[in-house]
Amino acid sequence: MMGVIFLLSLLTILPQIMAAGKQELQAVIQGNGNFTKKLYNILSEEPGNVFFSPISAHAVLAMAYQGAGGSTKDAFTKTLAIDSPLQAAEGYSDVIHHLNNVSDVELLMANKVYIKNGYGLKAAFKEVAQKKFLSEVESVEFAKTAEAAKKINLWVEKKTQNKIKDLIQPDSLSDLTRLVLVNAIYFKGNWASKFDKSQTKTEKFYLNDNDSIDVQMMNKKGKYFYKEDEKLDAKVLELPYANPDVSLIVILPNKRNGIAELEAKLAETDLTKITENMFKPEVVVKLPKFKIETTINLNKPLEKAGLGVIFKENEADFSEMLDSPEELFVSQVIQKAFIEVNEEGTEAAAATEFEMIPRRLIVSKEMHFTVDHPFIILMQTQQKLNPRRRTRMSNTIFMGKLCNF
Repeated sequence: MMGVIFLLSLLTILPQIMAAGKQELQAVIQGNGNFTKKLYNILSEEPGNVFFSPISAHAVLAMAYQGAGGSTKDAFTKTLAIDSPLQAAEGYSDVIHHLNNVSDVELLMANKVYIKNGYGLKAAFKEVAQKKFLSEVESVEFAKTAEAAKKINLWVEKKTQNKIKDLIQPDSLSDLTRLVLVNAIYFKGNWASKFDKSQTKTEKFYLNDNDSIDVQMMNKKGKYFYKEDEKLDAKVLELPYANPDVSLIVILPNKRNGIAELEAKLAETDLTKITENMFKPEVVVKLPKFKIETTINLNKPLEKAGLGVIFKENEADFSEMLDSPEELFVSQVIQKAFIEVNEEGTEAAAATEFEMIPRRLIVSKEMHFTVDHPFIILMQTQQKLNPRRRTRMSNTIFMGKLCNF
C-alpha cells in the first residue's frame, strides 16, 4: 500500500455543546456515550490521571468512516456504535452546528482535511466532509515535512486559542502521506456562579487511605443539582456554566480508595443519563483547582476498542476517499488535550437503572461535597432532541480521572 492516513484529534476543552432533534442526532449522542466508556476503560488501564475528549476522537473517526468500505466500514460501525456512515454524517451535522452556535461561552468544533498536492477526494466523500462535517479541504506538499507540519499546527493553534501546540511532528510526515484528518475542539466558560478566590485554601487531598498532598481547594455554598447514587457508591454533583446547558459533572466515590470500583461500575452505566434523578439542595462544595495537559497516541487503545484493521497496511479499506486507486491505511491517531478549572470557570481546548433517593424523601438540609480524594469528571452538554417535548440527552465532550496533582 502506498497511501497513509493520519487521523489527528486535538482539542482545548471547556464545556459545552448541543443540537436539534432527530434519530440521527440521538444515535450519534448515544454512540459517543458508548465510545466514551469503551475508550475510557482502556485508557484507565494505565496508572495516573486520565483526560481526553471522546467527542473529538469520535467525530474525526466518524469523518473517516465516510470513506471506508468492506470490513473496515464494519469495524467503524461497531466501534463508533453508529449504524451507518449516513447516520453519522447527519447526526454530526446537527452536533457541529450546535457546538458552533452556543451562547454565553466560547465553544468551537472544527474539522479539516489536508490532502497531498496532485491528489483529489472522491466527490461523495468531499461533499459529506464539507457539508456535514463542515470540514475545510486544503492541498499540502507533505514531502516538505517541516513546512507541512507547521501549516497544520498553526491551524490547530488558531482553532484552540493557542492552547494546543505542535500536534504533529515533521517526522510523522513523508512523501507517502496522502491525507491528514484533523478535528479541533475549544471551550471556555465561566461558572454560572463563580467561586470566591478569597475562600480558596490549602487543604489535603488523599491519594489513598494513608497518603495525602496539599492542593488549592476552592470553597463555595450554593444550590446545585446533586444526588447520592447507591449503585455507584458515589456522590454526583453538577456544576453549571454561564450557559446552563453546559456543565461539569463531578463523580466522587464514597471511599477514599474507591476509584477503581467506581470505574468498574461506570462501565455499566449510561453516561448520557448520569444526571437523571438529581435534586437541588444547598451544597457546601470543596473542589480542587486543577490543570491537565495530555498527549495520547490512540493507536493501541483504538486497536483494543475494535479498530485494529484501520492500521493494517494490507487490510484497511478506505477505497471511498481518494480519486486515485492507491490503497490507504492509518498510520497514527494522536490527541492532545488541555483543561483548566479554577474559580472563574473552565477552559479546555433512558430510564436509569440506578435506585435514586426519591424526591419526596429528600430532607431539606445542607449537603457536603468535599472532593478530597480521586474523582471522575465529565464535561457534558444537554442536546435537545425534541424541542416541543423538551426531551434532551447529555453529550460528553470530555472525560477524565484526577488521582494526583
